[in-house]
Amino acid sequence: MLKFLKNLLLLTFLLTVVGSFAIYRYYFHDVLKYEKQIYSELQSVGLEQYTPLLLGLMMQETKGKGTDPMQASESLGLAKDSIKSSSKSIQQGVIHFADVYQYGKKQGVDLETIIQSYNMGISYIDFVKGHGGKHSVPLAKSYSLSMVDTNPELYTCNNDKENFRYPYCYGDFTYSDKVLKKTKYFELYEALKHREA
Repeated sequence: MLKFLKNLLLLTFLLTVVGSFAIYRYYFHDVLKYEKQIYSELQSVGLEQYTPLLLGLMMQETKGKGTDPMQASESLGLAKDSIKSSSKSIQQGVIHFADVYQYGKKQGVDLETIIQSYNMGISYIDFVKGHGGKHSVPLAKSYSLSMVDTNPELYTCNNDKENFRYPYCYGDFTYSDKVLKKTKYFELYEALKHREA
């Protein structure tokens, strides 16, 4: 009877893992189709180990949908969704990530600050460096308010006081946390993929 229960538990566990993997592939398919290009672009700048991170970043930005899945237009000073090619978006997204990564490392800030600066701009790195060098939600809120103060007509959260960001309407002060949570899924996917191989 004990052997039967062990086998039943093992079978249940395996079915759960396989089922989760299938659902996972379906849910994340639009992002995973860019995995090879993201890896290749990151490899060209020596940062290929961050492939799961950039997949998580893309999942946060667009879930892999649209012509600018990395939301990289604004890093070129263009209006949102100006890039009309997913390939160009990934190239620019990786360039932008590499820029904030290298600058962040030079300034001695943590990875969370680097990720947050993909969303809030490279000057967030300087702000965090001047406040201890480690990202936190309160720091991101403070930075957001300081940016809102520079252009209150632009950063309004569409005057929606129910918006979770209000009044911190510049960027998303929770961006780094969200990206890191999504990155864990892609790290798990990578581990499961290598196990299957």
